[in-house]
Amino acid sequence: MKINLKGKTALVTGGAIGIGGEISLALAKAGADVAITYHENDSDVAKQIEAMGRKAPVFQLDATDSKQVNHVFNEAAEALGGKIDILVNNTGGLIGRVLIPEMSDQFWYQVIDVNLSSTFFCVRAVSPFMPDGGQIVNLSSLAAHDGGGNGSVAYATSKAGVIGFTRGLAKEFAPRNIRVNALAPGFIAGTTFHNTFTPKAVQKAIAGKTPLNRGGTASEVASAALFLVSDMASFITGEVLEINGGLYFV
Repeated sequence: MKINLKGKTALVTGGAIGIGGEISLALAKAGADVAITYHENDSDVAKQIEAMGRKAPVFQLDATDSKQVNHVFNEAAEALGGKIDILVNNTGGLIGRVLIPEMSDQFWYQVIDVNLSSTFFCVRAVSPFMPDGGQIVNLSSLAAHDGGGNGSVAYATSKAGVIGFTRGLAKEFAPRNIRVNALAPGFIAGTTFHNTFTPKAVQKAIAGKTPLNRGGTASEVASAALFLVSDMASFITGEVLEINGGLYFV
């Protein structure tokens, strides 16, 4: 069964690079117009989408600033014809590896805001523009289950919060038939996240102890997102789809 999103509109935060970029492209290939936000790193993803004959408006966004989120979502909805059928909350990051005894209040709140508060801000901002039957996908992480690597307690906590937020929201939005799910990627190779914060030797070790004996790819995460927003997942809400090659079972 081929997934068809023709006539649908989507917004992907952090949708210009890495996992977000692959999700943006997957949605567009399925027929959707896709608005993309980026914080610092833009790319040619929008041009690739436009080459498919789809709309791809691009907006710079600090998703931790609620006023900015509201403004950008208003502009994005207008650019997409007044509605946003699909929201993918991909914005997030580790920020840094810091042990609890050395962690400042500012760092703690920064990590919570970039991963969890941003998800709340974006869902609140999209709600007036999302028709009944819409789809929301939030990005969590394997770290939400296993605590993550050394120095990532704040990150793991924020991503665990995303799971709780997803499940509560799924119940709240169910009367409107808006389905809300989350993705929890494990070790996804070749991403800025791991290239920045995970030494090559550690990456190799994680891949080696994964039952499938490799890291995942951003396109594999994108395929999971595409499934969740499609009619193939029409009776799935409040779920967390684990994408970790068997490294961790919930």
